[in-house]
Amino acid sequence: MLRRVSTFPDKFRLDGRTALVTGSSQGLGWEMAKALAEAGARVMLHGRARERLEPRLAELHAAGRQAGAVVFDIGNRTAMRTALSAAPPIDILVHNVGARDRRSFAEIEPEEFARLIDLDLNAAHALAKLAVPHMQRQSWGRLIMVTSIVADLAGRGSTSYTAAKGGLAALSRALASELGQHGITCNAISPGFFATETNAELIASEAGRRMRERTPAKRWAEPWEIAGAAVFLASDAAGYVNGHTLTVDGGVSATYIS
Repeated sequence: MLRRVSTFPDKFRLDGRTALVTGSSQGLGWEMAKALAEAGARVMLHGRARERLEPRLAELHAAGRQAGAVVFDIGNRTAMRTALSAAPPIDILVHNVGARDRRSFAEIEPEEFARLIDLDLNAAHALAKLAVPHMQRQSWGRLIMVTSIVADLAGRGSTSYTAAKGGLAALSRALASELGQHGITCNAISPGFFATETNAELIASEAGRRMRERTPAKRWAEPWEIAGAAVFLASDAAGYVNGHTLTVDGGVSATYIS
């Protein structure tokens, strides 16, 4: 349901909305969750262990933000259903959590490939199934899938991750097509090279230096630089943006050589 606003900047406000951001104890998930909370949303942080979420919750509460937590392993569908059944109805779902396997095609067995697809792709479908009925009832909802530039720019040593992220981008388009009539948009955010905690070792390596030089911006992105894309796609300002992948990569995917 569209809300009346007094000024154009108000269209970016998320007051009265509840947002779930998976994988939000650190990195890009935390930055997006924090920004959504600053825009007025009640944010549900997600992780596998409550003790990792507690400092983040304390930070949001100290800043006067509305926040709670849901705790479950993304690969455990029963735990997922139980946790979301006890949580407030979700208006905005940001599916950010994902595993990565940096092994080559020759090294990854079919069972391991299937496991990563389940964590990075199938889980997004399962979460959407749980969140969408409420969105349909109120004729308003936002599904945001965090993919990766590897969905379109493949490299060696990442077959399962590339396949999963490509599937996630396709799922976004399919959900956009099917759910748009209910006032629900589904879009994707495709990050490039971000200086998160998990990339610290890579950044310091020779490969990390080459990645930095490959970027027209000649630097790795700061984690907070993902937040604007999430707030925009979650807001009323993006009400007619549907089935789109918003790339945040400093120009990597726009250039043949830099």
